[in-house]
Amino acid sequence: SFFFLMSAEIGMGLTGFGVFFLFFGMMLFFDKALLAIGNILFVSGLSFVIGLERTFSFFLGGVLVGSIYGFFLLFRGFFPVAVGFIRRVPVLGSLLSLPGISAVSVTLRHFNLNKGH
Repeated sequence: SFFFLMSAEIGMGLTGFGVFFLFFGMMLFFDKALLAIGNILFVSGLSFVIGLERTFSFFLGGVLVGSIYGFFLLFRGFFPVAVGFIRRVPVLGSLLSLPGISAVSVTLRHFNLNKGH
């Protein structure tokens, strides 16, 4: 159990330094080097505290899914424009007219019209 306590203490120290470097990097107008060091220290400290398996599951499960959802919310106004453009491209337009894909493309094209955005 001594190893577990030591790794937890090392992890807390690394996480603390990571938070410090992230904060300091933001205070210096988002300095890339300090933010990169802060990210590395924070993730390594987190893996020392909760373990590698839980760290990977946290980042792949929560952060990746949240990033994809955020990307969708950020560019949802662009999807109807992109679908309208792809419909005018000769080969891709015929692919969007296929029965299964057609329903999805119509839904994406009229997504913002139904939501009132």
